[in-house]
Amino acid sequence: MSHPIGASATVDELTIDPHPLLARLRAAEPVSWLPALGGWLVTRHDLAREVMRDARTYTVDDPRFSTARLIGPSMLSLDGPAHTRHREPFARTFRPAETRARFTAFVAAEVDRLVGALRPAGRAELRAELAGPLAVAVVAEALGLGDTDAATIRSWYEALVAGVSAITAGEEAVVPEAYGLLRARVEEAIKEGRPSSLLAEVAARPEGLTSAEVVADAAVLMFGGIDTTEGMITNAAAHLLGHPDQLALVREDPALLAGAIEESVRMEPAASVVDRYAVRDVRLGDADIRAGDLVRVSIAGANRDPAVFADPDRFDIRREDADRHLSFARGPHFCFGAHLARLETATALGALLRLPGLRLEHTDGPRGLVFRKPAEVRVRWTSA
Repeated sequence: MSHPIGASATVDELTIDPHPLLARLRAAEPVSWLPALGGWLVTRHDLAREVMRDARTYTVDDPRFSTARLIGPSMLSLDGPAHTRHREPFARTFRPAETRARFTAFVAAEVDRLVGALRPAGRAELRAELAGPLAVAVVAEALGLGDTDAATIRSWYEALVAGVSAITAGEEAVVPEAYGLLRARVEEAIKEGRPSSLLAEVAARPEGLTSAEVVADAAVLMFGGIDTTEGMITNAAAHLLGHPDQLALVREDPALLAGAIEESVRMEPAASVVDRYAVRDVRLGDADIRAGDLVRVSIAGANRDPAVFADPDRFDIRREDADRHLSFARGPHFCFGAHLARLETATALGALLRLPGLRLEHTDGPRGLVFRKPAEVRVRWTSA
């Protein structure tokens, strides 16, 4: 079966503004072969959900998986019992009740500190001055690396994100020097054994993760805890401030902020695509997928499926079914940090909305093949 739309797709098109292309694919080729990506791209909501839920047919456990090529096996690149062994020691810390108890006060204090420092200037660039620093601070706190310089942690994850993006675009895998620095710091934290260190706690659990395995999983948490949370906060601020009618609704009823965040996550997921590999020959939609084929799930495409979301390109904070989005994935690889990411985003936006006269000055729109966010979101408010 030919896939003419997929055949003509380019990496640039998917990086700059993928939504028109994704809409065409979803309507005519919901499972399409894209030579630019070297694999299949799934853009329909029901088929995307099916792929993510069926780990027996579509696995992450393949040597070609992007993060595995950079950092080795981790909770992100394993399935079955091995995945559970890596995931559960970390995941239990991020269950809803534990997340609220452990992080609410810290996130609130960090947001107050950051916004308080910005307030006198009357203007800010939210990605660099609020979203990024907050996400880094929370990950450092969660892992027990609070005494590590924030700029150092940021350099580690930026190098890893760049490596994953390069592999997704078809470039060679190059393990960044930053990963060696991260490994040394994590191993040091394990040896220190501080009571607040999740890394030391995990290493001591009966699951028996080696230090190399803990390092790999810590790197994965940096992806989820820093880059995608930074993107979630930045995208939500740009969406809300860029739609004055929706912003007015939230100002009138702050309870609508939760809906605004879910709608933003639906409209522009911070991680727009996830990879799987077919374990066996399988028919998905109208496509015959062969064992070993790369199957990429476009979360961005699935989240705007008109069969699920009415008028899907409209930002509507009162959308009742916004939570049907797939932005935190589905199945065994559902993002266990979703509750913490929501907490950070709600706290940050709540503080921003208390700034008098807050308004959007400039944003350049989200960009990115895998991790999507604006390069900057500039805002102003009344500083007096």
